[in-house]
Amino acid sequence: MTKAKTMRPVLAACAASAICVAGLLASPVQPAQANTYSNLVNAQSQHAASVQREAQLKQQLAGASTELADKIIELDDLTNNKIVAAQDKVTQANADAATAQEEADAAASRLEAAQKDKEDLEAQIEKTGKDYDDAHAAVAQLAREEQHGSDASEIMSVVTGASSTKDFVNSMQSRDALSRNEANAASSAATELNTSMNRSERLDAIEKQIATLKTQADNKAAAAQSAAETAQNERDALEQLRQEGEARRNELTGMVSSLKSQSAKQAAQTVLIASQVDSYNQQYIKEQATANGQVSSGQQSTGGSAAPAPSAPAPSAPSGGSTSAGGSTGQGTSNGDVGNRYVAGQCTWYAYNRRKEMGIGTPSFLHNGGQWYIYAPQYGLRVDHSPQVGAALSFPPGVAGADGYYGHVAVVEAVYGNSILISEMNVKGEFIVSQRVLYNPGQYWYVH
Repeated sequence: MTKAKTMRPVLAACAASAICVAGLLASPVQPAQANTYSNLVNAQSQHAASVQREAQLKQQLAGASTELADKIIELDDLTNNKIVAAQDKVTQANADAATAQEEADAAASRLEAAQKDKEDLEAQIEKTGKDYDDAHAAVAQLAREEQHGSDASEIMSVVTGASSTKDFVNSMQSRDALSRNEANAASSAATELNTSMNRSERLDAIEKQIATLKTQADNKAAAAQSAAETAQNERDALEQLRQEGEARRNELTGMVSSLKSQSAKQAAQTVLIASQVDSYNQQYIKEQATANGQVSSGQQSTGGSAAPAPSAPAPSAPSGGSTSAGGSTGQGTSNGDVGNRYVAGQCTWYAYNRRKEMGIGTPSFLHNGGQWYIYAPQYGLRVDHSPQVGAALSFPPGVAGADGYYGHVAVVEAVYGNSILISEMNVKGEFIVSQRVLYNPGQYWYVH
């Protein structure tokens, strides 16, 4: 017979909340909305999955009080639908704000360049006057320099077919290849100006260009400000939803024990896990942002990692009997899986059920929790010291507080830089979520 160990969780899964959420009504699943065909297909798929998950929950919660069942369904909808939709809005709003700011910066740079052109041209006017012909002067200087060379006549002939300096100057001024050289580069921002314009005309054109660029820069800056405010509003809305989720989770934690059927308890525990993992993910993101001196954008990364990856928190846990939002990375097996043959209410029984909910097959006869890592390879499962979402964490007897004879087994819900989030069943048959810091990773065995 298997037996669960006594473990003191590093971080309690649920804390008392001062926020009142009494009187909440179950909210229906929102219809799919999208603005492109691919988004429409995704939205319809998500909607169908939400409807199916809600139906499964209602079936599992049959016999429970209407009030309690509604609260569980509400928390599931909040975690898997509303928060996910709000997260998508935050992601898009953050991207829009970044793009708008880049455009505003580019417009400001163009305006600054044009203003510098004006300053340089005004300095030239002050020095040599408005009517000075920069192009003619530059070509004449080039011709004078070439006259002193032995190949001057050959150069003039090859380039323009001119036989004299005067012809050379006149010919060069008429060619598009000359454009404006360094003598009038100050007005380079006004690229549409003709090279034949004198300084006064070019100055007027640059001033008009500056007026246009100023309007564009102001508009882009206003758009960037608006996009930034929209992004902040979306982040605030997301944070409010998460606070609501925490309040509902804390309320439900004390009510789950009143459920009579095991299927109802399992359904409630699955919903609580998903909500708790989302909360831990946000806590981790904020800690990393603080450590890096950044402001959290509310962005939740998807995709777990088997190796330490401080900037990439693991995905939220699944609910409703489907694979996790980020996709479990445990390999699982159908070899030796003939159903849950472990003693009900114990850690091994819970680990089997939890992995099944995550879409991971587990052999039915891995013995005590502290022996899973020993027997798992016989069924083709990978066993190592690398944590992955969905892996069964097998504690040898006496390790990290596990029972000295039976050991213990838990399920990895999320992977962080130097810690993991696990769900487990204690000796009293109580569901627990806890965070475990991996001070000595080599002592933990992960069954994939």
